[in-house]
Amino acid sequence: MPKEKIIVRPWCPFCGQKVGRPSNAPVRKMNEFPVGRCQCGAVYTCDVTGHNIGSAIVETLVYACDDNADFAWELMPEDDYLTGRIENYDESAHQVVAEKNIDGRAVRGVLYFVRLHSDAREIAGRIREKKNQILEQTVPAFRNQKAILIEPAPDARRIRRKASKTIVKELVDQGDIDGLVALCFDDKKTLRLMQRLLYNPVESGRWQVAWIIGQVTARTSTREPGPVSELLHRMFEACSDSAATPWGMVETIGYVIAQRPDIFGAFTRHLLNYLKEPSTRNQVLWALAEIAGKRPDLIRDTPFYNLFHFLQHPEAQVRGQVVRLMGRIRATEAAIQLVELSNDQDAFTWCQDGQLVTSTVAEVTAEAIRTMQGGASHE
Repeated sequence: MPKEKIIVRPWCPFCGQKVGRPSNAPVRKMNEFPVGRCQCGAVYTCDVTGHNIGSAIVETLVYACDDNADFAWELMPEDDYLTGRIENYDESAHQVVAEKNIDGRAVRGVLYFVRLHSDAREIAGRIREKKNQILEQTVPAFRNQKAILIEPAPDARRIRRKASKTIVKELVDQGDIDGLVALCFDDKKTLRLMQRLLYNPVESGRWQVAWIIGQVTARTSTREPGPVSELLHRMFEACSDSAATPWGMVETIGYVIAQRPDIFGAFTRHLLNYLKEPSTRNQVLWALAEIAGKRPDLIRDTPFYNLFHFLQHPEAQVRGQVVRLMGRIRATEAAIQLVELSNDQDAFTWCQDGQLVTSTVAEVTAEAIRTMQGGASHE
């Protein structure tokens, strides 16, 4: 006897209420699943393939803890939170299908639910509130987040332009940020074409393109963060490809995150994966310093103590970049090591607003020490 065809709206396994369609979280991450929240306090993620349940479980638990991964790892199942799952979920129709297929199309999606017990939920909330208070007191960029201007919506009656390699290159060469932003809204492949321009043998050209991409994505992400998140994923994949040279990729990642750390800050810790490679070490240290200029807390949330030994690195390029980073996060823990570099007159280059500038290690050391002592940074 054939199974009865039953199609229902998905529900919360804890309270029985119907739940809404999962969507992308405001803060984008390296491993992303659509997420949702039930009125009873449970949160859930969607794995459309049904094959990434382990990653979905981790994502759901961290999301339930307000993206505080360290706190999430301290929790114990049953003691601190409950879990549940709804199988045979079809994301496109937002339905649960008992037959596991719709018109011959397999339905394998899973909704994974986590609900923290009240005490764990209260602790997570207090941690978030305390962190926000600290940020509001110490990070000007965080205080001014509400002042971020939303990019005006494109005219729906406009004639959409098609992006091409020639058009994108001309706009980049002219530094036409407004034109590139408009083209991104017209044609989604604009960012991909801009990424191709990073393959430039001239180092200064790569830095300039990286800065332009950062400026463009800072504006487009106010309306469409999805394509920018996809760009970051592609760049991280390129950096991890041992058969390719990631020209300009790390620099661009740094500029994109630094321009909108409120959306893409969760990508910061993944930059540390490329510190071991000499070919990307300088760019990673620069990117961390650039992000620290806006949100030093994002760097302090990583194991930044592992960077201290670079202050004695034989290359001035590495020493100088680490000194800039230590100053921007006010790492008084490294103050003694910084004092030892006060007379280091070796020169190194770093990028400021897309232009390469030269400083000595001693100059940036003096700036870092002044910042740690409560002075304003002059960079």
